[in-house]
Order: sequence, then structure tokens, then C-alpha cells
Amino acid sequence: MDRRRFLVTSAAAGALCTLPRPPHMLHARTSASVLQPDSLRLHPFIEAHPDAVFIRRTQVPDKLAATVKHAAGAAFAAELFQPAENGGIPFTHALAIKPNLTCTSGTGNTPAGMGIITDLDFVDGIAAGVTALGFPGDNMFAREGNWLGDGYCTGEYSVTGVLMERIAQKYGMHVHDFPTGRQLREMTLDTLQPGTEVIWRDIPDGVVSRRIGYVAPYNDDESWLLNIAKLKTHGMGMTLTAKNLQGMVISRYVHFCEGVDSMKTEPASVVQDFHPDFEQRIDALYAEHRARGIPRWDRPGRGADGGYGMETWAQRTCDSHSVTRTGLNVIEGIYGRNGDGFNRGPGPGDTPQDFMTNLLVFGKNPFLVDIIGTWIAGHEPGNFGLFHIAYERGLMPLFDPSTIPLYDWNAGEPAPLALQAVERTPLVCPYLRRDYNGQSEEQYHLVDEPFDYSTVGVAAAPALPRQPELRILTNPVRSSAVIEVQLPHAMQLQLAVHDALGRRLDILREGRHAGGAHSILWNPGRLASGTYFMTLRSSVGSVSRRVLVLR
Repeated sequence: MDRRRFLVTSAAAGALCTLPRPPHMLHARTSASVLQPDSLRLHPFIEAHPDAVFIRRTQVPDKLAATVKHAAGAAFAAELFQPAENGGIPFTHALAIKPNLTCTSGTGNTPAGMGIITDLDFVDGIAAGVTALGFPGDNMFAREGNWLGDGYCTGEYSVTGVLMERIAQKYGMHVHDFPTGRQLREMTLDTLQPGTEVIWRDIPDGVVSRRIGYVAPYNDDESWLLNIAKLKTHGMGMTLTAKNLQGMVISRYVHFCEGVDSMKTEPASVVQDFHPDFEQRIDALYAEHRARGIPRWDRPGRGADGGYGMETWAQRTCDSHSVTRTGLNVIEGIYGRNGDGFNRGPGPGDTPQDFMTNLLVFGKNPFLVDIIGTWIAGHEPGNFGLFHIAYERGLMPLFDPSTIPLYDWNAGEPAPLALQAVERTPLVCPYLRRDYNGQSEEQYHLVDEPFDYSTVGVAAAPALPRQPELRILTNPVRSSAVIEVQLPHAMQLQLAVHDALGRRLDILREGRHAGGAHSILWNPGRLASGTYFMTLRSSVGSVSRRVLVLR
């Protein structure tokens, strides 16, 4: 596919002004300062807190409630994004959406298959919400590397793929316009270069990989990645946002889970993109991590059912993440699934089970999002080797779930949330079963043994400020502003708006608030253009910030 197929030219961008405006923009007046959106902006509070994780609650009555799930996706998109000038997601770039669209054994979006993939009604709602904000649908993509290769997901291209295509046709989104697995294999390495269908990335700090190919436009410099995983268990433990991005890798390179022995049988064109000594590297790291005491790493096995195989998979996963920039990582947990990640589990007849959780878990860092998702599913994250390796390789700054800044997301206004206040839904999995050396464990189990995070030198939670702090995250203000209040501890406060003469115009918040960071959305309504002041008063003093309103 030519680069112009997935990156709209500047000439096309000029035509965007003729697109219908979303309802919340219809009040704009004709003047030099009127917002002329050329991009979307991610919620400023999320951008300002890249190590935070957010939890949004939905109200879906059951997993078949298609209309409610669609509405939840559309509302979520409207809370996350806002039309902007010079925002972080230009209309000329690709919005690369990565749902979990992996193999469903031909079950597609039937009740048996729904728990395997990201809920498609929710994905449909996300696409509807994003296009309603003005983003061009023909610059949106949703693809799956597992559809491209060697019959690995036989039938999925025509089952789940057809369902995804129906969604895409509503918005002009691209799904299937890429070469088949056979065509990819017949291409020479010279033709598989950036700007074609495959985006190649060198891996400067790779343990296993020297370079990896990604299904375009994933990992292109001019794309913004929205990663939407499913809350479900797997042989790897939980297959959340970090693992979901394995599916953006092209055929043959995508098989992270198959172990060293399988890697050595890959075609020469693939093997040459591994380090020549990759097996020796895995040997050394596995021995080091087993000696250090990564839980369950002593389970024998070079494949996905053994500690050595898990070392291989985790290192390949971290290789890929070391060159991957995600705009936002989301776990769709409207309902969660236990079992092997597909169609087997602890339910009647060896089937998986789905549970309504009504949670969306999201944030900038995929590993931190996954730690919280793993905890919600009833497991102790410190027992999973992937997190040890990601922390060791600098891909996440925190490890202990109790130290990760956690926020309750309510209609676009996050507030501090205690981890223990989040309801857990245990989802049993087959991860590194302890059924050896005289031990006995159910095939599907919780990995919930207590873990001492101090043993790995884990950083403490970010310190709170000594005095209340006030930041205007959107300034100047055209339609609405996001205001951040940081409190050293729980206290009474008042946040008010004053004009340039000191007259109080509005009280935005008043009462007792918990310590930590709070996000407050302010709509100036009919206030004229000019300078205003936000004033935060508390028992320990006051602080004021200037804000400029442009009409």
C-alpha cells in the first residue's frame, strides 16, 4: 500500500474545514480567534500524568447489550478527546486503533467468541465518537497481524474480519486493504521498507530482535496508536495491553509465544533479524532471573508452558515495546473472561466463563495499566515475570500496584482513587501451573501468592506537594479548560473564578477533598474574551492563576 493511502496529504487536510462540526462546536463565533480544528487533543490531565492509571465505570447490563456498549464507547471517546488546533493527533496523521482481533476459532462475535476479542460494539462506539469530533474516518485503521500469515488464524480473516469490516464501512476506516500472508512472504526485503505496507523498526536495545516489521500504519512516525485490549486470561497470565500489541507485528515475526526452538526454524529472512546469539542471551537472562527468584520461573519447559519459554516471550515483547510509542492504552473490561484466552476454561464442558465487570482501565504506560488490570483480575502482579523484565528494562517506572497513581474517571473528571476501593473479579488462568516436583495446582488458578515488592528495589509512589497547587492545563481557553488541583492531604477547599476586578463569578468546587491530584472541567459559558483568575483557597492558604479566555 502506498504511503498516501494511510497518510492524508496537506491538500486534503485543507478540505477538512467543510466537514460538519460536532454539536459542541456550533456556538463558535466568526472571528480571528474562532477555533479551526485541525487535530484532536487527548485529555490534558492524562497527558500531564503519564504514569497514572484511570478507571472508568460503565453500566452495561449484560454482554449482549449492543446498543449500551456502543453508547459506552462513544461517550468514552468524547471524554478522552477534544477538537484542537495544533493538537497531538493531527487530522493528517493516521489514528491507528489496535483492538484485540486475534483468533476466535471461527466463533466471531457470537457469545462464545465475544470474550476472546475486544468487544466490537464498544469499538464501533469509539469510532463513532472519534469521527463525531471531526477526525476523518479514512485516516483511521484497525488491523491484526495474525490475519496475515500461514493459516495461523484460519478463518479469522473472514469471520471476525468481516464483522470489523462492517464497522469500518460506516466511517471509511481501513481494515483489510493489506497484502495477504503469501504476498508478504514473496516480497523481497528491499521492498519491505518504511512507506510501504510494512513499517520496519530497528531495535537498538533488543535482547532477541535486531529489527521488527509492523503492519502499517502501526509504529509509523505519523500515526497515533490507540491500543484497546480485552480483559481476559491466557497462558501468559493476563493478555492485556502489552500483549495486545504483539498483534500489530507482521506474520512470522508475530509468533512471540512459540519459544526459542521454534524461532530457530524460521525462514532465513526472519532469523537474520534476530541477534546471532539470541539463544545464549536468553540462556543467561533466564539463569539470572531464576536465581533472583522470579516466581514460577523454575517451571521446566522451553515453550509457553515453562519459565524458559516465558523468558523468551517477555524479552521479545519488551524488545517491541522499546520502540513502540502508544498514545493511550485501554483495557476493555465491560466483561472479563477466564480460561486459556480462547475457547477453553474451567466452565462446564471445559469452556471459559465471562463475568460482567463494567470497568475500563486506561493510561499512557501499557505495563502500568496491565499491572492494575492484573490486580483487578485477582492476581498479584509481582508474580508475573513480564513485569519484572519490563521494570528491569526501564519500560515502567513503578511496579507495586499500591504505588501507581490511580484515579476514578467520572465524566472526564478524574479524582484520586484508593486501590483497595476497586472491586476485584477473580479470573483464573493456566499460567505456569505448579504441578511438578510433588506440587499440585488446578489447571486454571489464581496467581495470587503474596509478593514483597521491596525485594526488587521498587520505587515509592510519587510524593504529594507540601502545599496545595493549582495548574491550568488548558490555557488559553476557547470552549473548556481542564484545571488540576494538587492537595498534600485531605482538606476543605474552594475553587472560584474571578474577573480582573476581583469579583467572584463562579464557584467550581467547594468542600472536603482527598489528598492527591484532582481534575476539574471548566466551561466559561458566555464569558467574554479577556483575562480571568482561578483562585484556590484552603485552610493552609490560597493560590491564584491567570487564565485567558478567547472567543
